[in-house]
Amino acid sequence: MGFKCGIVGLPNVGKSTLFNALTKTASAQAANFPFCTIEPNIGDVAVPDERLDKLADIAQSANRIPARLSFVDIAGLVRGASKGEGLGNQFLANIREVDAIAHVLRCFEDDDITHVEGKIDPLADADTVETELMLADLESLEKREDGLRKKATAKDKEALAELELVDLALAELREGRPARKADIPENRARDWKNLQLITSKPVIYVCNVEEGSAESGNSLSTKVAEKAAAENAEAVVISARIEEELAQLDDAERLEYLETLGLAEPGLNRLIRQGYGLLDLITYFTAGPKESRAWTVRRGTAAPQAAGVIHTDFERGFIKAETIAYGDYTELNGEAGARDAGRLRQEGKDYIVEDGDVMLFRFNV
Repeated sequence: MGFKCGIVGLPNVGKSTLFNALTKTASAQAANFPFCTIEPNIGDVAVPDERLDKLADIAQSANRIPARLSFVDIAGLVRGASKGEGLGNQFLANIREVDAIAHVLRCFEDDDITHVEGKIDPLADADTVETELMLADLESLEKREDGLRKKATAKDKEALAELELVDLALAELREGRPARKADIPENRARDWKNLQLITSKPVIYVCNVEEGSAESGNSLSTKVAEKAAAENAEAVVISARIEEELAQLDDAERLEYLETLGLAEPGLNRLIRQGYGLLDLITYFTAGPKESRAWTVRRGTAAPQAAGVIHTDFERGFIKAETIAYGDYTELNGEAGARDAGRLRQEGKDYIVEDGDVMLFRFNV
């Protein structure tokens, strides 16, 4: 299990360029005019994790399979999208289906690339997009509100429960705040998600800067970082153009290019880590001669549900999980060493998976 992250923003901010870099494909056309991306492009990317390579080396695995994330490049939003302007209706339908939003903001000057609003102001761009998303959520909820109130008057329990959440969302939206600001009881999290509110989704602000600012950002990205901190959101600095160039290089060339730029790693790595943190995701591993593989689950997942990510039979017939902490596995040179040292644990159905666990599931169906 990974997550689906929608790449959004105004036209000509670098969304498709970033998507091309993320997926190492040219399937999303990047061009200097609005709406160059007409259909949402979906691409799976590997999650870079040095731990997987270390485990595979120790286990002498024939194959190593990283966890994967889905990114969706969604057609550019414009002012008035909530009323159907531009490709608004299509944009709004596509964005409702993602788990998180990577909001690309233009934080660079370039006279050769036009800006749909005629000026470079990432905070204003963010407000434009957020406003359209809030208006779309507001319209969606107000359409449901009357019907729910009628049912609630008749003591319909399901309607009463849903209306409680709708009212919480409307209270925020009518004050000009996104739905994610609402204080939702923990036991209603699933019901809240089922409302499919765009502005309830967590946000990463992706500051697309010029090449020379890729390491530490610039004055524009600093303003975005301050905005993110105030909203309890995330922000990451990336040069989409550098990422696109890196995507065309082999491993050795990529390392050399990063060194010349003074960068420790590609911006993609930072974006994925931010996404993991934002959605509270962790990785566990399976390792053996055939393959070593990384699996993604949400923090707090119990062992049977983690097993179910591999196959539903593993969850249905779960007996136990033989578990080794990553540090123990690498320090003791694999499963045999960990077993001999008493570091291999037999965990049951109540065990909560920890980040980095190396697991072997026993099941019976």
